[in-house]
Amino acid sequence: MIRIPPAALLLGFAGLVPFVWGAILVLDFPGPANAPLPEVLLGDGRLIMIRYGGIILPFMAGVLWGFATKASGAQAAVGYILSVIPALWWFFMPGSGVTSALTNLATGFVGVLLIDYAFHRWELAPPWWMTLRIQLTVIVVICLGIGIFM
Repeated sequence: MIRIPPAALLLGFAGLVPFVWGAILVLDFPGPANAPLPEVLLGDGRLIMIRYGGIILPFMAGVLWGFATKASGAQAAVGYILSVIPALWWFFMPGSGVTSALTNLATGFVGVLLIDYAFHRWELAPPWWMTLRIQLTVIVVICLGIGIFM
């Protein structure tokens, strides 16, 4: 197994906090009593996941764009095309309600993982990339699934 750089691992898992928190709210787990939470963490867990997921999905498109810059010729063109798909997906498919938005986000994150795999196969992503991305995507999709089905 290839070692994930500690900073990437820490920040990757820190980036899961809004998804996990949203899922916890959906499941009605009691939060810490009288804990002073930022306003953004209060309210409907599904909306928290939609707001945050709508930021992260295009962010991942930017990461993929960075990978595409390492390619040349036709591979670069394909890489650039693939890298904009997640942002365009969210722009055109935000959903007409909470459930469809969460479903479209989950679909988008699975799609990003497939694109990640292409960049990995082309050796444009770091060797540890898929190890991290699989872990993060599984947790994100589980959290979104809680929002969809619970």
